[in-house]
Amino acid sequence: MIDRYKEYVVKDLVDGYRSGITPNPDVLCNERIKFGALYEHVRSCGCEMIATGHYCKKVKSANGYWDIQEGDDKNKDQSYFLAMLSQDQIKNALFPLGTYAKPRVRSIASKLGLRTAAKKDSQGICFLGKIKIQDFLAQYIQDSPGDVVTIDGKVLGRHSGLFRFTVGQRHGLNIPSNRDNKHYVVVGKDVENNALIVEIESKHSSLLYKNEVIVRNLSFTNKPIGDGVKILAKPRYRDPSQEITFHYLHKSVHPTDCIVLVRFKKKQRALTNGQVIAFYSGECLLGGGIYT
Repeated sequence: MIDRYKEYVVKDLVDGYRSGITPNPDVLCNERIKFGALYEHVRSCGCEMIATGHYCKKVKSANGYWDIQEGDDKNKDQSYFLAMLSQDQIKNALFPLGTYAKPRVRSIASKLGLRTAAKKDSQGICFLGKIKIQDFLAQYIQDSPGDVVTIDGKVLGRHSGLFRFTVGQRHGLNIPSNRDNKHYVVVGKDVENNALIVEIESKHSSLLYKNEVIVRNLSFTNKPIGDGVKILAKPRYRDPSQEITFHYLHKSVHPTDCIVLVRFKKKQRALTNGQVIAFYSGECLLGGGIYT
């Protein structure tokens, strides 16, 4: 199991950052480990179902298949992290916390004497614990200093390694604000030239704020999403659902081969390559994909 985790989650995480993107390992862990390798092990032991602590609900849809819906505790809803699950994975899953609020769960755990009753909520990437992502990646990726440049090529400073930064990042750039005391923000990476691209934070920035994005590596939790439909999407975890239009640029019987143009009704900040977008109809999860 440990070897598969390293191969399917950790390796993809490191390779992604090395190539200049920002992967979401928690989504990969659910798809490939919890509902992949772990479930295979559970089946080999004679069990039919696997239960997890995700705050979401599993309901039977009108077509006889299973859907995932947002949990009742909207502050803790974790359906986003299951956006890449297939129907076969969902039908063998149980989500017993979907109708509970977190305080109620803590209360039950306390009465049962569970040592995790008062444990703080996990933050960041699940397997890193208290280790910062940059410190973890530094064990695998060697620093490669390069220039910090504006979109027109003006050199403002130096960075220690592109993997230490992501689009939308404001802090840790080690460059001064401009004459109007406005701050720079990362808007891109030029991997070929090892340059970190920055721009003054502005809602007028076409690199930082976008209403269109290309999505690949699609997965549908039930039936495929139709072409040209208006649905909802969560651009990232904790973001509120946004209105979008879903357009196929390339359609295939295999969702992972599809290419989609997602058009947001309102511009979104820092849509980052490698991250996951989750699609919804109301509170019902439809699937997900990866920004490219």
